[in-house]
Amino acid sequence: MASKKLIGIVASALLGLSVSQAAALDYLILVAGDCGDAASKVVRDTGGQLLSAQPSNDGRTCVVTVLVQGSGERPRKVTVRVPM
Repeated sequence: MASKKLIGIVASALLGLSVSQAAALDYLILVAGDCGDAASKVVRDTGGQLLSAQPSNDGRTCVVTVLVQGSGERPRKVTVRVPM
């Protein structure tokens, strides 16, 4: 299976981007993957519905927001910071 870095470089070459831009593109792909894993864990742990997942400004955590259904109550929005 091809690595994410290789896929990023090939994709950027097809789009006409330079190698340094390809490295930046690869970095963004890896961060998005990390937040996807964090979001899956939060959804699994809370039993909620995913509203959003994005990297924080410091780049070390993902901010995951889920909608958790209460028993007989209105759903509540829960925001969790998960380390990458």
